[in-house]
Amino acid sequence: MSEHAPVAPDAVQTLLILGGTGDLASRLLLPGLASLLAAGRAEPLQLVGSGTEDWDDERWRAVVAGAFAGAEGDAVDAVLAGTRYARADVTDGAQLRALLDGCDGPVAVYFALPPTVTVRACEELRRTGAPGGLRLVLEKPFGTDLASARRLNALVADLVPEEHVHRVDHFLGMSTVLNTLGVRFANRIFEPLWSSAHVERVDVIFDEDLALEGRAGYYDAAGALVDMIQSHLLQVMALLGMDAPATLGERDLRDRKAELLRATRLAGEPVEASRRARYGAGRIGDRELPAYADEEGVDPERGTETLAEVVLAVDSWRWAGVPFRLRSGKGLGRNRQEAVVTFRPVPHVPTGLLGTPPPTRLRLSFSPDALALDLAVNSEGSPYDLEGAQLSTELGDPQLLPYGEVLAGVLSGDPTLSVRGDTVEECWRILEPVIAAWRAGEVPLEEYPAGSDGPAPRGGFPAV
Repeated sequence: MSEHAPVAPDAVQTLLILGGTGDLASRLLLPGLASLLAAGRAEPLQLVGSGTEDWDDERWRAVVAGAFAGAEGDAVDAVLAGTRYARADVTDGAQLRALLDGCDGPVAVYFALPPTVTVRACEELRRTGAPGGLRLVLEKPFGTDLASARRLNALVADLVPEEHVHRVDHFLGMSTVLNTLGVRFANRIFEPLWSSAHVERVDVIFDEDLALEGRAGYYDAAGALVDMIQSHLLQVMALLGMDAPATLGERDLRDRKAELLRATRLAGEPVEASRRARYGAGRIGDRELPAYADEEGVDPERGTETLAEVVLAVDSWRWAGVPFRLRSGKGLGRNRQEAVVTFRPVPHVPTGLLGTPPPTRLRLSFSPDALALDLAVNSEGSPYDLEGAQLSTELGDPQLLPYGEVLAGVLSGDPTLSVRGDTVEECWRILEPVIAAWRAGEVPLEEYPAGSDGPAPRGGFPAV
């Protein structure tokens, strides 16, 4: 989408990465920028890294070169040759303003920092004043609850207009998520059926065979509900469920997402409509994993979940009565990252056809990118027997990494793939009853062996 967006007259001249010495920058952000430059979708710009570490330009340039490895082109070479490092404590207003004044404007400030440091830096920026044309790029989580999200939105609104705020959800840059729009709105076979009249349920699943992987400092304070469902999976759900926008312009698309989220609520009491669990000791492939509670840096008394599941309802004409199940877990036996739309059974099967038709399901896989349709067909060699078959296709490899797609919007001034402030608040509002019930211990913390499929499915809502 952002490939065809008009470039704003105040397109970014400098990308300033605060927290440039951290893992996020080297592992995700810089490779994403490299893919964008190599694809010819961004002009050369000034790249400045900043942190509290005592680095020099040479060390920073080596980090950038490592992240750019494999990317080629004049734009890649130009950015690498001109990049520099500036040491600064961004919670000191004078140092932060001096850092910004040393950059060619307009500047996009990427906060690759812990959320509390980001808030303090924004408060200092409000005190000292923001330079013209500034863009703020914020990583999740956007607040820790509804009240803090509202405060953060009010803070950034004092600094820049909403269209200059880019709240990063790299899921919205994933090619399969973007392809959801094409599958839904460009195929006559699906769009007329995309409602409660024909759809029985919708599942959005992001299961990983990765465990904690040394991220206790962040993850043990967040857990699967906040890390994955509150941010990523609710955004995917919004794309799956929203009505058709008139255009893919940022206002039309994001208005439709906001409408869907405003109509969304928990489908019942938290004890019935949510689950939480954490992995115990187990084995995944050739790896022996300790129980989550025994992982280094974990406080077992927190009761942090590594698997979260919620069932949501959408109070709209299109979706009344259709459950949306969002689930994400770590330490599971296989990677399974897909959205599954299960259609209602046919009202009657002609007498003489044998067997119960398997459900008709549309599957959008996020990794690898693929599309599959599960159908009932006649069995080979026994034409009166019904069995399942699958039509599938692999989707083309994306030109850009997810962070490259997101950065394309940042640098061109197109906020289509960023999360708008009102939808951030809606996502927290939707999950407020779950968070409160979990903190009060009203929903038990289950356990599943690492390497398993997770807790056994509940009778009323089986697995797909």
